[in-house]
Amino acid sequence: MRAGQRAEEKGFTQVLWLDGVERKYIEEVGAMNVMFKINGEIITPMLSGSILPGITRKSCIEVLKDEGYKVTERLLSVDELEKAIEDGTLEEAWGCGTAAVVSPIGELCYKGKKCIINNGKIGEVTQHLYDTLTGIQWGEKEDKFGWTYPLK
Repeated sequence: MRAGQRAEEKGFTQVLWLDGVERKYIEEVGAMNVMFKINGEIITPMLSGSILPGITRKSCIEVLKDEGYKVTERLLSVDELEKAIEDGTLEEAWGCGTAAVVSPIGELCYKGKKCIINNGKIGEVTQHLYDTLTGIQWGEKEDKFGWTYPLK
């Protein structure tokens, strides 16, 4: 709770949570799962017991893999993310969860340094995931995954 309040006082809306043991591996953003597009690869923290195995996370992974994206579930250190920011390979970042569906991360701040992601614009993959998932939910897109059931 204190971390969220401190972030809000600095003008941020969410906190990027690290693991509770080593305090260096990214786990979630706010109450959502988190994904990053780094150098063309989609990376999301692996489920380690402290990360919620979200249905929206699972759906994003299935859609992305079906469309040919390389999706990797693994440990991602904040140092590795910082390096991707510095060398320009961090292309997109987003949170995903039931309420938000897919929510872009436009800015990160670490060690007092702010980083604008994708020039502050919603990334192509982020927007595509949002459109695909909500399109399936509303029956506007084909559900080739068998996620929806008609009610009579």
